[in-house]
Amino acid sequence: MPQGQPTVIPDDGLTTRQRRNRPLVFVHTGPGKGKSTAAFGLALRAWNQGWPIGVFQFVKSAKWKVGEENALKVLGASGEGGPVVWHKMGEGWSWVQRDAQLDNEQAAKEGWEQVKRDLAAETHRLYVLDEFAYPMHWGWIDVDEVIEVLRNRPGTQHVVITGRNAPEKLVEFADLVTEMTKVKHPMDAGQKGQKGIEW
Repeated sequence: MPQGQPTVIPDDGLTTRQRRNRPLVFVHTGPGKGKSTAAFGLALRAWNQGWPIGVFQFVKSAKWKVGEENALKVLGASGEGGPVVWHKMGEGWSWVQRDAQLDNEQAAKEGWEQVKRDLAAETHRLYVLDEFAYPMHWGWIDVDEVIEVLRNRPGTQHVVITGRNAPEKLVEFADLVTEMTKVKHPMDAGQKGQKGIEW
């Protein structure tokens, strides 16, 4: 798309400005690395615009310290851009077998309830629902309910959802979907994750 010009002008009755400012749902899915990283890059752009940002980490351990968390919290507290609130719901890992995740199912459900409350109150302008595709994929959270809540959210709240195996219904509903495809990864050659790259 040259200069960000749309290739199609829909017959939706909206003005160019209304269409441009329509709130979006993003999905970053697929087996490749970079889904959360891309979402946090989007959060940096939102912070720069002064938008309030809510990050909700599903599944990943509350003890897991990702570099983006510290950076965005510092930026949010700087007074330069928008405020940043960071929530961690899960106590497990996204690649652990489902049977070992019983406590995490309840934590994920509680996290989704908080997201719904914040959406209803228009608390944030950008929501990063990190690894949220997993609770839907595992059947912990109803996909139809998620779509209905997102469809009816008030105001101009953007939502980005990350995680492998995003449900097809969510993919069809979303405005922007990116699938990260792994071509090559150092772990394939036996190299473990490293600071500054994985966290």
